[in-house]
Formats: sequence, C-alpha cells, structure tokens
Amino acid sequence: MKSEEILSKANEIKPWILEKRRKIHRHPELMYEEFETSKLVQETLTDLGIPFQKDIAITGVVGMIGDGNGPCIALRADMDALPIHEETEVDFKSEIDGKMHACGHDCHTAMLLGAARILKENEGLIKGTIKLIFQPAEEGGAGGKMMRDEGVLTNPDVQQIFGLHVAGQLPTGMLASREGTLLAAAGSLKIIVKGNGGHAAAPHNTIDPIITGSKIVVELQSIISRELNPLESGVISVTMMNGGDAWNVIPSTMELQGTIRSLTLDGLLTLQKRVKEVSESIAIANRCEAEVTFPGHDYPPTVNDVNCWELGKSVSEEILGKDKVIEMPPIMGGEDFAYYTQKIPGCFAFLGVSNPEIDAIYDVHHPMFKVDEEALPLGSAIHVNCALKSLSNLS
Repeated sequence: MKSEEILSKANEIKPWILEKRRKIHRHPELMYEEFETSKLVQETLTDLGIPFQKDIAITGVVGMIGDGNGPCIALRADMDALPIHEETEVDFKSEIDGKMHACGHDCHTAMLLGAARILKENEGLIKGTIKLIFQPAEEGGAGGKMMRDEGVLTNPDVQQIFGLHVAGQLPTGMLASREGTLLAAAGSLKIIVKGNGGHAAAPHNTIDPIITGSKIVVELQSIISRELNPLESGVISVTMMNGGDAWNVIPSTMELQGTIRSLTLDGLLTLQKRVKEVSESIAIANRCEAEVTFPGHDYPPTVNDVNCWELGKSVSEEILGKDKVIEMPPIMGGEDFAYYTQKIPGCFAFLGVSNPEIDAIYDVHHPMFKVDEEALPLGSAIHVNCALKSLSNLS
C-alpha cells in the first residue's frame, strides 16, 4: 500500500475518527477506570471484525490483525484521562466535572482505531501480525508495566513497538522524536516532617515543622545545582506543601510532595538517595524527624531504538513531507511506553496538534488544552504506514 493511498484513506474516514475521539473526550475516565472507553474500543473492533483480548490490566484491550504468521509488531495507544477540570469551549467538552482528556489520550485511542480500520480493510497485504494495544493508566498508574507483565508482548512475540503522542507546542502536521533517550526516568517523592506543635505566639515551646520543611525545599535544589554534573540533566521539584489548619497554631507535621527526574534509571535512584539523606539530616539539625518515601512507580527512561527511529522517521516523512519531521532533544517528561522498550526495540514520537487560529496553543496537562483535529487522520496514516513497513523490513 503506497503512502498516498494510506493518507487518502485516512482523510476519507476522518469524520469517523473524530466521532470516536469526541465521544471519548466527553466521557473521560481516570486510570484503571476506563470501562466505558474500553467498551467503545471493544465494540469498534467487533464492528471491524478484529479479534481481541479484553480485561488485560483491568481495562486494557489488545486487537490482532494479520495472517498470524511471520513477524509481529505492535502499535500502542493509552486511554486514561486526568483529574483536571476542562475550561475549553468546544462542543464536545468533558461532561464530568474534574476530569478531562488534557493529555490527548482520547486522540491516541481514536488514531489507533482509525489505523485499525484501514489495516483491517487491507488485511490481505499484511504479512505477519499487528497487535493493537489499548492501554490503561499511563498517567501515574504504570499501566504499560501491567500490560507488559500480563503478556501483551508475547504469543506471538512482538519484535518492535511504536507509539504516538500529541504535542500541544508542535504545529499541526509536524512530527518530532530522536534516537536514544527521548524521555526521562521519573518518580514521585513524599516527605512528612514531624515536629511538635503549639501556640504560634510561643514558638520556643514548639518544634516547628514548617520552618524545617521550608529549609528542606530550598536545600533539595542544591543537589541539582551543586552535586549533579552540569552536563547531565536532573529535576527535583517540590510541587505540594501542606501543613497547618489555623493561622495562630504551629502544626505538628508538614507534608511535602513532588517529582524527581533523570535521563537514566541509575540517575533517578541516586537522586532519590540524596533527597532522603538531605531531608533527614536537615530534620535532625532542626530537632524534627523526616519520613521520606517515593510512592508510586519509578518510570524508566523512554529510549528509542536507532533502527526503529529511522523507520519511524522515514514513514512519517512519506505521510507528512520531509521538512515536517524533525529531531528533538530529550525532555524531562516521563512515559510508561518505556516499560515496553525496556524489553523490545521501539520508537515513540510526538505529533503536532498546535494551531493558533483555533486557539490550540496550550500544552498538555493544561485545563485549556485543545487539539487541532486535522492531525488525527495524519496520526492514523503514520500508524498504518509504520506497521506495514516494519513488517516488510522484518520479513
């Protein structure tokens, strides 16, 4: 199938792709709660005549297209939304207060469904197997790890995997990625500072966790500025500080939360070690106690295989044009697509959805995040072209 045919077909079914995306957008679901989204995926695959497995990692779905022989590759989309109240003015705005597809996973799911339709209609051209992975819980729930651990990369064994993510700061019709490390290893931090509360008018009779917690926040930044090689990348961001209930009372505890990032998993573990040491030492020096934990999951860095990126770059240029595909530097965001590329070669890339003419100018995780839907058939076409070319190269 030529790239021109693929793009033509994707544009032909554009209203169908947008209808799927808008339905998902109206009904956002948080991690591991994507039951209605999963149902929509299952019903769509059933209508297309694509066999699938369901209830993987609670709500995950894996469709299968091809002749069942030869090589096997996978295309992945995530399905979960974020606990953000939507502030955009679109006809299909979220109908659930406090929940929004602010990271574009509704687009990812719709683009992969569009690719599924095109691939199924041309199944006779497929020499091998294509797995369509619809994954829950990318937003902090490590759904990719659970999907992987439950066997989505086996039976048959997947040899390469590809994924797309919409990008709110990249113009529509452009794609960006790179070989090697693309996204950071990421984890969360939580520090409970324990002191001894009392009346704010008599601070000498207390052990103040607010002062101690504030010192910890400031000193944690010195780990990055004075201990990390300036040519390396790392982030320690304290994003939440909670303590006290009254203006005239020094509380007994203060809670800090935030995130730690590094371009390597070893780097992440080293930063965690130093956060714990620095926090506990400052607490002791100020007669407090610091309980330091790193809850949730330590996401590994997302690393693109050089051959998969070369393939992804080539097939994207065929769809978008050579001047529309660019190399980008690593960024400190995290992605649980990394759990797949820990095990097999793969490539993750960003597809532009920014268009100032329709006020699509905000980045992901923003309550005003808006997508230029003209990008969605392009994403479907890239998925199709990538799958067919990857299988051809592996045969």
